[in-house]
Amino acid sequence: MNSIEKNDEKRRSGWSGAAQAAIDGWALAGGFLLLAVVAVNIVSVVGGIFWKPFPGDFELTEMGVAVAAFAFLPYCQLHGSNVTADIFTARASRRWIAIFGSFASLAAIVFATLLLWRMYAGMLSQNEYGYTTAILQIPIWIAYVPALLSLALLIGAAAISIRECGLDLISRKQA
Repeated sequence: MNSIEKNDEKRRSGWSGAAQAAIDGWALAGGFLLLAVVAVNIVSVVGGIFWKPFPGDFELTEMGVAVAAFAFLPYCQLHGSNVTADIFTARASRRWIAIFGSFASLAAIVFATLLLWRMYAGMLSQNEYGYTTAILQIPIWIAYVPALLSLALLIGAAAISIRECGLDLISRKQA
C-alpha cells in the first residue's frame, strides 16, 4: 500500500477536506455528464431507426466526453488512481514511494498550471472569434469553463498530495 492509498483511507479535515468534497462532487458530476452523453447517443440511434436521429449528437458527445474526462483528473490525483509504473516502485521503500509521489504531484501542478494558462487563452480566443458548433450553434468556449475548473481542482488535489506525501515522510523519520 503506497502513501497516497494510506492517506486516502482517513478523513481529510479543514481546507483539504473541503477540497476533497468538491473534487469528489465534481467527479460525480462528470460521471452524470457521461451518462447523459450515453443517453443522447441511445436516443439518436433509436431515433435514427424509428424516427429521425437526434440533431447534433456528435457535437454533444465530443464536448461532453472532453468535459467529463477533465472532471476525473482531480479525483484520480487526490485518490491515487492515476496510472503508475509499479515495476519501478515494487521494491522501493515507503519513504521512496512518498518521495516519488511528491515529485509526481509537483509535475501535476506544473502541467495543470501550464494547461490552465493556455486553455484560458484558448477560451478567450474561441469567444473572441465567436466559434460555434456546426449544427447546434453552441459556443465552443462554453466547454472550456468546466475544463478550466477541473484544472484548478487538479492543482489543489496535487497540492494536497504533496502535503500528505511530506507528512508521510516526516512520520517515517520520527518512527
